[in-house]
Parts: sequence; C-alpha cells; structure tokens
Amino acid sequence: GGWLTTSYSWRWAFGINLPIGLLVVVGVLMFITESRASREQAVDAVGAVLSAITFAALAFALIEGRTYGWWTSITPLEVGSWRWSWSLSPAPVALTVSVLVGAALVARIRRRTRTGRPTILRFDLFRIPSFRNGNLAAMIVSLGEFGIVLSLPLWLQNVRGYTAFQTGLILLALAGGSFLASGLSAGLSARLAPATMVRIGITAEIVGVAGLGFVIGPDTSWALVVAPLLVYGFGVGLATAQLTGVVLVDVPVQRSGEGSGVQSTARQIGSALGIAILGTVLFTSVGSRLDASLGDAGVPAAARTAVVDAVVTSAGGAIPQLAKDPRAAAAVRPAEQAFSDGTRYAAFTAAGFLVLGLAASFSLGSGARREEESELAADVSGARAGAAVGDGATGSS
Repeated sequence: GGWLTTSYSWRWAFGINLPIGLLVVVGVLMFITESRASREQAVDAVGAVLSAITFAALAFALIEGRTYGWWTSITPLEVGSWRWSWSLSPAPVALTVSVLVGAALVARIRRRTRTGRPTILRFDLFRIPSFRNGNLAAMIVSLGEFGIVLSLPLWLQNVRGYTAFQTGLILLALAGGSFLASGLSAGLSARLAPATMVRIGITAEIVGVAGLGFVIGPDTSWALVVAPLLVYGFGVGLATAQLTGVVLVDVPVQRSGEGSGVQSTARQIGSALGIAILGTVLFTSVGSRLDASLGDAGVPAAARTAVVDAVVTSAGGAIPQLAKDPRAAAAVRPAEQAFSDGTRYAAFTAAGFLVLGLAASFSLGSGARREEESELAADVSGARAGAAVGDGATGSS
C-alpha cells in the first residue's frame, strides 16, 4: 500500500483488492468443498438491506463527523458534481438515519421471529453467555486496536518525514508480530485455555500501545517504534483468532454463520468508534497544544488560528509545508511537538480501552465449551424450532 501510494496513487491501495479478491474467489471455487443446509431456506433480503444501511450510516457518522462537523456543516460533502448545500452537517443526518432504520430492522426481526419466518438474526443467540459477553469484549478490544492505526502513520509521515512506502515498511513490524503469534498459537492452544490466550494477547497489545505512547516524540527514531509495534502485533495475532473462537464456541453449528456475522459487526462498530474517539483525542490535543505553544511564543491570535486550522484540517499534512514558508518556519517545531503529543495521547487512550477489553474478557470463563452452556445453546436452537412448528400449526388451523 505504501509503495502504491508513493509511486502511483493512494487509490491503488484500495484497487489492489480487486485482483486479490478475484484470486480468492477462484481459489475458493477450486479448493473449498461447499457445504449446504439440509433444506433450502429463504433469504431475508430486506433485512440485509436495512442492516447495511444502519451500519453504513453509523460508520459514516462516527468516522466523518470530525471532517464534516458534528452538528453544523464545516466542510461541504461532495460526491462527483453533487454538493451538500445545507448548514446542517451530514453526520447527524446519517446518525438519525442509522437510528431510524435500525429501529425498523429490530422491529422486523422481532416480527419475523414470532411468525417463524427467516431473518438475518435472531436475538435468542444473546441468551448464550459466551456469545453475549464475547461480542462485548470484541467490540471494546476493536475500539482500542484500530484507532491507533489512524494516528501512527500520520505522525510517521508528517512529523518524522517518512514516505508512505517507508511508513509501510515500519508498520510491517506489526504484521511480523502477528505472524509470530500465529506460529506459536498452535502450540500454546494445547496447553492454555482459549480465553487465557485472549487475555495474554490483549495484555501484549496494552504493553505495545502504551510503549508507543512512551517513545513517540518529534525526534523519535523508527527503530524505537518497531519494538512496541512488534509486541502490539503479537498481541493482535494471539487475541483476535482466539477471541473469534471463544465468541462462537457455544453457538449451534447450524447457526454459526449468523453468529459469525454478529461478531464481525461488533468488531466493525468497535473499530468505527475507535477511529472516531481516538481521532477526536488526536486532533483536539493537537489543536489545543499547538495553540498554547504559539500563544506562549507571542504569535498573534489571527496567525495562530490560521496555523492551527491548517495543521488540524490537513491531519498534519500542513506541517512539512510550513517549513517551506519563511513566515511560518517558527511554527514547525511547535507543530511537530503538538502532533507528537496528540499521537501519544491517542496511544494512551487506546491502551485504556484495551484495559477495559481485558477486564471484559474475564467474563468469558475459559472459552472452552462447557456442558451447561452447550445445553443452553441446544435450548436456543430447539426453542426456535419449536416456535416455528407451533406457528406453522397455528397457521394451518
């Protein structure tokens, strides 16, 4: 991604997924044995559309609220030649759409569940403690995991001056830690309970992210960043796969697709919240710290506001440009320090959320299937079947 961004365009970082996706589809068709249900079932297409609208609007509101304004429009939304012309920001509109469509989705799920018709989700899955608590833990952990990925590349490029390609090479340490964890997890899983491995992984994530917070500064060498990233990546690799298994361990096999979809959604909501919260921490901190530093240096209010707005709205991209302007050269060092401080605060905030995720993981037990929870899972599945039979009999009469 970094090489494509540096040599060609940032759009290719997304476009590269198309040929890779096609190769995956071909590989699945060639080598994966298809599994089918014992009988054909209808698909809740309307529910799927409502779900997509609900969570797409929610993600847009959370992630883009800082850009377009949380209430009043500060930057117009443009799609092609169309331009958002209202004073009300699109973020609260998207949030309102998410709430209204989400309410309609919940009502539809409840109604179709009562009548025994297919639906994208049945809420009785949340009667299973490992599923309910595991999704909560996964959402909290995702909130801390993905937010730091927003701020760190910005700091590496705009403060430390690395290219997108060099930044990608530094971030390979995170992938290296994940690969290391993948190699060790098979041996560890034979001796440790899944939930224990999740807790070890989250603890490693906390150590890695907090370590980043302690070493980040305007003059920090890339070598000091690699070690915490390696530890953080190890934690992600160890916790993520095991947490997926813990969440789904007591879900009936015939409903594993349904449960997996809920778990994926919980993670996506957590990551969107993480980007929104940690992005707010980052840019609020940068703005306040830079304004204070420039004020202490005696910079006039108008010039101070112009520099702060340029740095914040550009996500730090204006910092290298300040050095090219003799009139603004004195603001470069305060801007680098402020952006470094904001990145540090974002890292510590991410570590705090991961601590909450670690605490939530203790509600998961061992993560191994227990007899009483297996019976509960069977009851959930059986209750659904019984309701369908009863509703069918009522309809026949």
